[in-house]
Amino acid sequence: MTAGALRLVVLDRDGVINRESGDFIRSPDEWVPLPGAAEAIARLTAAGYSVVVATNQSGVGRGLFSLDTLAAIHRKMTATIEAAGGRLTGIFVCPHAPGEGCDCRKPLPGLMHQIEAAYGVRLAGRPAVGDSARDLRAAQAVGARAILVRTGNGRQTEAQLANEPGIEVYDDLAAVAAVLCGETA
Repeated sequence: MTAGALRLVVLDRDGVINRESGDFIRSPDEWVPLPGAAEAIARLTAAGYSVVVATNQSGVGRGLFSLDTLAAIHRKMTATIEAAGGRLTGIFVCPHAPGEGCDCRKPLPGLMHQIEAAYGVRLAGRPAVGDSARDLRAAQAVGARAILVRTGNGRQTEAQLANEPGIEVYDDLAAVAAVLCGETA
């Protein structure tokens, strides 16, 4: 498969794959998958999608947890997804605190550009799923297909962006997977 033909979907982590926490997910024990999310990733994987995570993790930059702890959280997430039959192709993280001046903290498109460089593709037209306006803004900045889920902060985000055209809205990641897999059938 050529890079241009690569089926790629970008997922936010907190609020899309696992429960959202206003106090940060600070340990593997606090990482709790949302119902059906791992199975949705398995369905995307089976349909030939490369599933990539793009996540702001400012808890690292704020000193709330270390990069080693974040890696342990991601090992748990990966193991949970693999146990359901899915696979993550990559995890891209902004570890910076707000105000550090990085270009990778969503809504800025730095993480999206990192994904484009890593896979040799443009994200224009490719699905990018999130539960917050910052996720959608980062997707829109690279021309990706902005998809909002109502899990996590999604319902509040939906209310904030009620009159904004061009954003698809689904109840959860399982509903997104059903639509995307139906498009590739």
